[in-house]
Amino acid sequence: MTAPSTDIRLYDTAAREKRVFAPANSDRITMYVCGPTVYSRAHIGNFRPEIVFDILRRLLIHQYPDHEIVTARNFTDIDDKIMDRARTEDRTIEDVTAEAEGWYRDDAAALGCLAPTFAPRATETIGEMIAMMEALIARGHAYAAEGHVLFDVASDGDYGRVSHRDLDQMVAGSRVEVAPYKKNAHDFVMWKPSAEGQPGWDSPWGRGRPGWHLECSAMIEKHLGRTIDIHGGGQDLIFPHHENESAQSRCAHDGAPLANFWLHNGFLSFGKDKMSKSVGNVVTVDALLAAGHRGETIRLAMLMAHYRQPLEWTEDLLVQAKATLDRWYRLIEKKPAAEASVDLEFLDALSNDLGTPAALARLSSLARSKDVGALKGSAAILGFNFDAQERVRGPHALGQGQSVRHQQRISGASGENHGADVAAIDSLISERTAAKAARDFATADRIRDELAADGILLEDGPNGTTWRRT
Repeated sequence: MTAPSTDIRLYDTAAREKRVFAPANSDRITMYVCGPTVYSRAHIGNFRPEIVFDILRRLLIHQYPDHEIVTARNFTDIDDKIMDRARTEDRTIEDVTAEAEGWYRDDAAALGCLAPTFAPRATETIGEMIAMMEALIARGHAYAAEGHVLFDVASDGDYGRVSHRDLDQMVAGSRVEVAPYKKNAHDFVMWKPSAEGQPGWDSPWGRGRPGWHLECSAMIEKHLGRTIDIHGGGQDLIFPHHENESAQSRCAHDGAPLANFWLHNGFLSFGKDKMSKSVGNVVTVDALLAAGHRGETIRLAMLMAHYRQPLEWTEDLLVQAKATLDRWYRLIEKKPAAEASVDLEFLDALSNDLGTPAALARLSSLARSKDVGALKGSAAILGFNFDAQERVRGPHALGQGQSVRHQQRISGASGENHGADVAAIDSLISERTAAKAARDFATADRIRDELAADGILLEDGPNGTTWRRT
C-alpha cells in the first residue's frame, strides 16, 4: 500500500484533540455525514457540511490512492415536518420528499460536490431499525412501553462520551418531556406509534415509525459496517443526535464504537443569528445562482473560514471569492498546457485538520509566483478544476427546448474541434434531465458520474445545466 505523502490530522470531537488519521482497514475508508430532512429546500448553511466533507473525501482520495473511499449521506424522509407539509399542500409524502431530495441533489452538484457512494433513505431501512431495537432490548439497553421503544440511557456507562456532557447535569437541566411510559426523563424514543392517517410500519410493538436518532445508526450499519472511520455533521448534532447514535450503536454491537473519528463543522450565520429556517434568515443555493453567482464562487466563499469556526455569510464574501477565482483563471489562461501537480505546502496546510484558510493562502502565493501547474493541481483537491481552453460561462436552459451550447474560450489558439463529443455530451445531459424529471435519481447520478470520469463537470442551476471540461 502507498503511504500518504503527509499525515492527515483531524480534530476528533470525542477525543477533544487533533489525532493522526489512520484507516481501520488496509483497503477501505468509510465516512458517513448526516444529511437533510427532506421537507423543503435546504439553505446554504445546510451545505457547509456537504462541502467540508466533500473536501475531506477528495483529500483522502489523493492521500490514499490504493483505498476504496466509501461515503454515505442520508435522507430523512419520514418526519413530522414532512407530514405537515404534505397535509397542508394536499400532496403525498412521497411527492414532497422526492421534490426536496431532488432540490438537494441539484444544489449539491451545483456546488461541485461529489455524489456519495450511498444516499440511503430512512424509509428503506425500517427492517434494520427493528432488528437493532430487538438487539438492544435483548441486551437490556432498551425497553418497550405503550407502543414505544425507548433507549435506557442509564444502562450505558459511556453515555456522554461524544458530547462530554455529565448525565446528572443533563437530567437536572432537562426540558425533555417526562412521559408516563419513560423510566427516566432522559431516555429517548427509538420507535413511536403512528396515529390513524399517519404513515407507519408493522413492528413487534405495534404499527409505528422510527425516531430520528435510530435512523442513522441503522443506515450506517447497513451500508458501511458497525464501526466506520469518520462520522461528520454540524455542531448542532453533537448532542443529542450524535450522542444518542453513538450510544445505541455501541450497546447494540457489544461495545464496538460507531466511529473512530467524530468531526463537526461550525454554523453559518446571516447577520447576528445562525442561519435557520425557523428564524427565517435563510439564503438558498438556487437563489444565489439565479442572482448570477456561480457554484464554484459559492464553494470558495464557504472555505474562507476554518470549518470548525463560524462563518458569516455576506455579499462581500462572495465578491472576494469571485475576484480570487477570476485572478486564477486569468493566470491559467496564460499557461493552459501547464502540467498539474500538488504543492506540498498546500497539502500540509489542508492535511492539518482541513485548514482551508492556510491552504487558500498558499494557493494565492502560488498564483503570485505564477506556478500554474501547482495552482491547478492543488486547487483540484478543493474541488476546483480549471481549463483555460474550454469553460462554459453562461446558463443552458435544458428542458426548455434548447440544447446545450458549447462555448470555447478564445485563448490565442484555435483549439481542437470537439463537435462530435459535444453531441454525445448533449445527449447524455438530456437523458439525465429526463431522469431527474422522472425522479430516477440513481440514473441521473450515474450519468453525472460517468461524465465526470470522462472529464466533464456538470453544474445545475435554476436555468438548466452547464458543463465544462476538466
